[in-house]
Amino acid sequence: MSDGKQTSALAQPLRPPSIGRTAACLGLFLLGALSGVAGALVQSGWFPGGLLLALVGAAGVFVGGGKAIGTRAGAIAPAAGWVVAVILLTASRPEGDFLFGAGIGSYLFLLGGMAVAVICATLAQGRQTGGPGARLGK
Repeated sequence: MSDGKQTSALAQPLRPPSIGRTAACLGLFLLGALSGVAGALVQSGWFPGGLLLALVGAAGVFVGGGKAIGTRAGAIAPAAGWVVAVILLTASRPEGDFLFGAGIGSYLFLLGGMAVAVICATLAQGRQTGGPGARLGK
């Protein structure tokens, strides 16, 4: 701008993400799905410790993705992959086989993992305006 004022981030035009950022988000989506599958297997195998290990591992993937990309998309991509993988694993097969048993551990993994995903995606670094640290109205 010619007058030296800085505009709000909401007033900036939207640009499509770069090819590198799109590839990184796709990789994080797959990493989140892998984390969901591994967590589903570990949480029932070593019940109290495995559940904690699965949830901490998922949180590490979500937070790490947010730090790696530097935006909320980096935390949302693995969280979406985790949710898709876990939801697909909860569906029973025509033969009657299923991966999750009807126990407290499975419900804690499903609901706890979704809560961790929401928390990590909410607390991830959002889009920065590049302005001073003061309120925007001043």
